[in-house]
Amino acid sequence: MPPSTISDVLAALQREPGKPRLTWYGDGGERIELSGAVLENWVSKTANLLVEEFDAAPGVRVLVDLPPHWRTIVWAFATWRVGACVVLAADPSAPSSDVDVVVTDRPDQFGRSVPVVAVTLPALARTFGAGLPAGAIDAAAAVMTYGDVIGWAPPVDPAAPALVRAGAAVTHAQLIAWADEVTIPAGARTLVPTSANGSVAAGSVAEGSAADGTARALHAVLSGLSSGGSIVLVDPATSDALASDTPRRDRLVATERITATSPVR
Repeated sequence: MPPSTISDVLAALQREPGKPRLTWYGDGGERIELSGAVLENWVSKTANLLVEEFDAAPGVRVLVDLPPHWRTIVWAFATWRVGACVVLAADPSAPSSDVDVVVTDRPDQFGRSVPVVAVTLPALARTFGAGLPAGAIDAAAAVMTYGDVIGWAPPVDPAAPALVRAGAAVTHAQLIAWADEVTIPAGARTLVPTSANGSVAAGSVAEGSAADGTARALHAVLSGLSSGGSIVLVDPATSDALASDTPRRDRLVATERITATSPVR
């Protein structure tokens, strides 16, 4: 049966736990590859943190102020796994009063009115570093202290919001169908660019802010994984470079054995 929830998607990854599922290319040549087992492990650890630190559950709103990145995928999937809601805001530095926690790579932009999780993006970083504001949780250090499997998670309410963007909400019951608006062949190894010049599907997401690239990435990655495939996610700078350098793009396609590209909608 096709998956109907984020839990189904994560469980399906374990049928071939060693298979690459999410490969990340960052600016400057950074490459990270996560197998199904490793991706599920990261999601479980992060979900445990969300539950234990913030009582994450249906109705809890998690502002994800992160660029398109493999860590962004982990935080969004973990939020959905515990039934909470990912909020993507055009102006995340001024979150509304009903945001319960902020997950960001720029914690200095937020005050102390809401709990902040500081996420460092470089692959080998083990702490956020000296820029960590007082009271913020250092995700790089904290996530690793949590269990590799879900200890306890609240039941997901299908009617609760899973994603809020530009005032529009997608419920948990609608999440997989929302992802499937991006047509990706079942089982494909899919290239997902993340810049406005790339060919990542926008779906119903409006253009115009950094949150749009994150929304498009979440849309395409969830679609590819829910259809049993794997993803090659490239950052905006690399996406722009690939769009203007056909030989480089062809080399990436051959090296990663890419069989599809997330379509424009």
